Amino acid sequence: MNQLEEIIGEKEQYLQRFSFANERIRSIFDETLEKDCTVNRHGAAFGQYFHQVSSFLLQIKDFYDKRQQGLLADYSLEELQELNASLYRDVTGDHYENSFANPSTAKKRLGEFGPSLCTLYTELRGEIAYAFEDRLFFLTTLSELFIEIYNIMEQEEAAVEEVVSAIYYYFFDYADVTVADNLQDSFNPERTFATDIICNCDLNDLRYLYYFGEYISENELETAKYLNSLSEQEIHDMALTFTEGYRKGFELYQIDLSQKKSVNIRYHLGFERMVREVIRQFEEMGLSPCIYRAAVSLARRNPRGKIGYYGASPNKQYDYDHRMDDALFFDKAYADRRYQEQKQALESMKALCKEVAGPAVIETFGEIPFNPADKKEALHYSKKQQKWKVEAQAANGLLLNEYIPGDQTSFSIIAYPLPEIGKDYRAIFSETIRVNTLDQSKYLAIQTKIINALDLGEFVTITGRGANRTQLTVSLVQMEHPEKETIFENCLADVNIPLGEVFTSPRLKGTDGILHVTKTFLNDLEYHNLTLTFEDGVIADYNCSNFETEKENKKYIKENILCQHETLPMGEFAIGTNTTAYAMGKKYQISHLLPILIAEKTGPHFAVGDTCFSHEEELVTYNPDGKQMIAKENDFSKLRHTDSTKAYFNCHTDITIPYDELGDICVHTKDGQIIPIIRNGQFVLPGTELLNEALAGLV
Repeated sequence: MNQLEEIIGEKEQYLQRFSFANERIRSIFDETLEKDCTVNRHGAAFGQYFHQVSSFLLQIKDFYDKRQQGLLADYSLEELQELNASLYRDVTGDHYENSFANPSTAKKRLGEFGPSLCTLYTELRGEIAYAFEDRLFFLTTLSELFIEIYNIMEQEEAAVEEVVSAIYYYFFDYADVTVADNLQDSFNPERTFATDIICNCDLNDLRYLYYFGEYISENELETAKYLNSLSEQEIHDMALTFTEGYRKGFELYQIDLSQKKSVNIRYHLGFERMVREVIRQFEEMGLSPCIYRAAVSLARRNPRGKIGYYGASPNKQYDYDHRMDDALFFDKAYADRRYQEQKQALESMKALCKEVAGPAVIETFGEIPFNPADKKEALHYSKKQQKWKVEAQAANGLLLNEYIPGDQTSFSIIAYPLPEIGKDYRAIFSETIRVNTLDQSKYLAIQTKIINALDLGEFVTITGRGANRTQLTVSLVQMEHPEKETIFENCLADVNIPLGEVFTSPRLKGTDGILHVTKTFLNDLEYHNLTLTFEDGVIADYNCSNFETEKENKKYIKENILCQHETLPMGEFAIGTNTTAYAMGKKYQISHLLPILIAEKTGPHFAVGDTCFSHEEELVTYNPDGKQMIAKENDFSKLRHTDSTKAYFNCHTDITIPYDELGDICVHTKDGQIIPIIRNGQFVLPGTELLNEALAGLV
């Protein structure tokens, strides 16, 4: 019996219910073949909807039975690929245009029932993952929800409110199970579905990729093939760069790693050979892996991206269309219910929580930038829902910090390219390894000189060049004991790989002006002419040129950068020094594809949202020169002592000005002295000129 079954009851009970549900689904499939089926009284499209969705559910049942019989191991690679394609076909390519999972199609064909039935189908598609993982509770209860809604639609006077209510109470009533299950996935290393595949399969036999239940594209297949071509030493060294960065984080922040027992590994499928070695190295540190799937249910989905392990997106527009599906019913009562269940579940898991070391994240880059269509038919939060959502996220963040304090965990994050990046993939991969392993001693000396200059400042001015309209003044925290304090952290290759930045939490009062980038790629979304205007450190206005109207552009930014908040403060100001990474981007013409993790090192960057020290303000840290970092909070995070609900925003998005769009960065001291660090995109501060070698001919 697995741990979810211990929460929800005996597996046999759900096997029987699942079987009964599928008998009824079979009859729905047959009934809807008839032109005079009862749901057609609302229109012929309703019979087609229930026929197609019941067909999908029967496909899931057939697959589940075969998997339970162990037949999956006998499938050839070609058979597994056909299975994978068939499970995801309805949301891929041109199929999506006519799919009931498409909000536009659902609204057009199902009228006022479109949003709720589209949301239902999208939630039911999560059964792919549940069938692979043998999650009988979810397979059963979701099938029963489908039957309940079919029964509603058989009524002559069926109302949209009845359908929405059924979906609402499914999530409300089962919140105790879904919340506890989510937390068990996150923190319990005995949940070993993915770990077993990674550690026990023959990774040279690429059939293993199809055992996860994720959509598999050429990116995953070619990544796995490439990693299989590397030597054991190369894999060992890639893993060691990552795990050593993780270990150094605990060392840097003086946290006792020996008290921790679990590490959450998040990655893109295809990197299993590296992840297997990462697991081995973490186990030598006494850490067991927690590796969980990125959320498939609207109850857990994160509008800002995938968190966990994941394969390719079958359709990024599909993901974008459904990022706010819970807007169908989200209200304060539901938020409060989930909060109470989370509190109860965390209390029951106190021992596990205490052993959590933090996340270790392998990011990827190189996919073609996605500029979404913002469909009016897709669900969006109302103003009230936005308020409730923000409040719920803040409350849940504070609650989680009670059980897993931010100042008692660390993290590590690294990035590698995907084959989609183009014909130079292997060369770019090798170059990325070089960028990830640059000489720390050289950067330590250079960045110390930059910090020494910045520590003299009252404020810093940053200007753009060419088409870039940036004109910013960033106010700096003032020190009482400059001989032993600093306001900028010296970031080398520990938790945040690659190395190459100095950063601070700016003083909000006096931080004013315009931040502008002509083109940037944030959290898998593309932005054109992104412009943020700051007044006393908070965003006073914002815009971009992605869409035809200002209203659409502002909505896009509010949903995806402001994360539904009315405004956000500037949580971080940093100067990136990794000119080698910048040169790599220019050499291979991939600058626009670099992830934030690398892009933030290729120029000054400004984070909106929380500071880098969110929930870690009391943690005492020092730069390598022995000076204590003191700029760890701002006017918002200070409220953690008096009104914690207003202290944090639960988001942090870095926006970088690349060197070729950068004019000057100058430090202004109290006595009126101006110390230039960068002029016309070139480092001019004495002792930093070495950084310009990689920039030669590029800026």
